[in-house]
Amino acid sequence: MSTTRASARPRRGGGIRRGEARAGYLFVTPAVVIAAVFLLIPIALAFWVSLSDWNGFQSPLNPRVNFVGADNYAAITTEDGLAQRNFGRAVRNNLYYVLLVVPLQTALSLFLAVQVNRAVLRGRGFFRTAFYFPSVTSSVAIVIVFQFLFLGTGAVNQVLRAFGVQGPNWLNDSRGVLHIVYGAFGADTPPSALADGGMLGISWWEWLAGPSVAMTVLIILAIFTTSGTFMLLFLAALQNIGSEIDEAALMDGAKPLRKFFSITLPMLRPTLFTVLTLGLIGSWQVFDQIYVLGGGASILTPAYLSYETSFNEFRWGQGAAIAFILFVFIIVLTLLQRWILRERSPKKRGFAQRASARNLTEGGIR
Repeated sequence: MSTTRASARPRRGGGIRRGEARAGYLFVTPAVVIAAVFLLIPIALAFWVSLSDWNGFQSPLNPRVNFVGADNYAAITTEDGLAQRNFGRAVRNNLYYVLLVVPLQTALSLFLAVQVNRAVLRGRGFFRTAFYFPSVTSSVAIVIVFQFLFLGTGAVNQVLRAFGVQGPNWLNDSRGVLHIVYGAFGADTPPSALADGGMLGISWWEWLAGPSVAMTVLIILAIFTTSGTFMLLFLAALQNIGSEIDEAALMDGAKPLRKFFSITLPMLRPTLFTVLTLGLIGSWQVFDQIYVLGGGASILTPAYLSYETSFNEFRWGQGAAIAFILFVFIIVLTLLQRWILRERSPKKRGFAQRASARNLTEGGIR
């Protein structure tokens, strides 16, 4: 009996799977080494730079580089000065950029995907290519085109002038859009409560300025260039929804609008989360458009401020600190977004419903 049990028991590591785990580790090792050398080690060095007084002229690990703790973080968040005010303006500009770009580009890309996915639309391949083309075009080239379009004598102002509207000098106008709206209603000067208090070195009145006119141009540019990419993601998800679902909704008498919000949109939840996450990360990392336009307080963003502080002002510690604060922003907002879009379990039935179900059961109806 014992001999039979011993022979029936499988041998560890035997058979055709012998050495499979060892081979797996062997194949994964190059990717792990590359990730460590080009990703993990640079991140660790950048974090050390954010805690030091490194000036960029020697190795960050040089013994003459001093540990300064959280001084670089304090200089841009709590200490009054130009560094704090610049960081506050950058966060304000980027915050309005995110609040406008992410929902608008998501809504537009979903709308385009729904229209392209319609069976009655002819030439769907042409429309897919046309909508996606701005996404594969060089962002530098598109910025330059927008720069010419929104000049004081550009095409946009020429069109506005045809309707009797005098357009601004878009990319050089630092006024906040909401401040312009306030001024139209006679609120040109801020109340004392908004002028005195503030955060990150700028007053609440400046926080309520809205995006500048120049930043509004970049918001339009971002929506124009990114909606095509996200349209393809939504289009792929829409084409994965079986036709039997639409037929069942039609048989139940669901109208197109009801079917979209009650059936189609909930089935697009994973794709919607992906699009919102990618849009959120990309919006907080906007840099190349600002760099091509030469920067400026009205279009300053944390990513560009980190570059300018490090490479132009040679304050590498503060530049690295800005980058890590931006990283924390992105992580926190992504987790918040994940919590908002999470799958929610159905609500528990109320006491009256439970009592009614109990009475039906006791009456013999099962």
